[in-house]
Amino acid sequence: MTGPARSGDGRPPRWAKDAAKYLLPGEEAVVATRRHWAVLLEPAAKRLPVLAVGVWVLTLDPENRVGSAVGALVVLWALGSFALRAGEWWMRHFIVTRRRVLLTSGIIARTVTLLPLRRITDLTWKETLLGQLLGYGTFRFESAGQQQALSQITYLPRADRLYHQVSALLFGSDRGGAASGDDEGNAEPPADRGSGRHDTQPIHGAGPLREDGRGRV
Repeated sequence: MTGPARSGDGRPPRWAKDAAKYLLPGEEAVVATRRHWAVLLEPAAKRLPVLAVGVWVLTLDPENRVGSAVGALVVLWALGSFALRAGEWWMRHFIVTRRRVLLTSGIIARTVTLLPLRRITDLTWKETLLGQLLGYGTFRFESAGQQQALSQITYLPRADRLYHQVSALLFGSDRGGAASGDDEGNAEPPADRGSGRHDTQPIHGAGPLREDGRGRV
C-alpha cells in the first residue's frame, strides 16, 4: 500500500479515518495517499506578493491606524487563504480498493467522489517536466457511459508506482472481482438455484415424434 500504515508517532494516518468511514465492511484500501505537496506551489506563489505588499503597508507608517489596519487585513487574508488551501490538501485523499476509486475532500463539509473500477476502460498517466523533477503526475480515467466526475486526478505522488498498482487492479489477472458487483462495491447476489426453474420452457403442441417420422403425436 502506498503511504505508511502508521505515522511516526504510532497513530494511524489521516487517510485511515476516511477508509474506516467510507469503505464497506471487508473492503480494503490497496492504494491510499495524499496529493503531492507541489499542489501548494501555485497558491503560495500567488499569495507571496500580496503578503509582501501587506507587510510593506503595515510597516510603512505604524502611526497611521488606517494604513496599519489595511496592511494587517491584507496580511491576514494572504495567510488565511493559504492556510485554507493547505488544509484542503491535508484532508484530500486518493484511495483505491479492488472495486472502486475514491477521492475524499473538504474540511468542514466532506465530499466523497467515486468511480467503479468496472467502468474504467483506459488509464492515462502524464508527467510534466516539473513533475518528473519533483516526483508527481496526473491520472486520467476513461470510463464507459456518461462522463464521470472523477475523470482526472492531478499531483499524485510517485505516479509511476501508483500507475503500476492501479493498472494491476484494472487489467491484471488479480482484479479481485472488479468486474463484478454493483457501483457501490457490493458483491452480486448469488444465483437462485433452489427454485428449480429453468429458462427453457416447453413448446405447446410439440409432442414426441411418431415412429414413421411424419409428425408428432
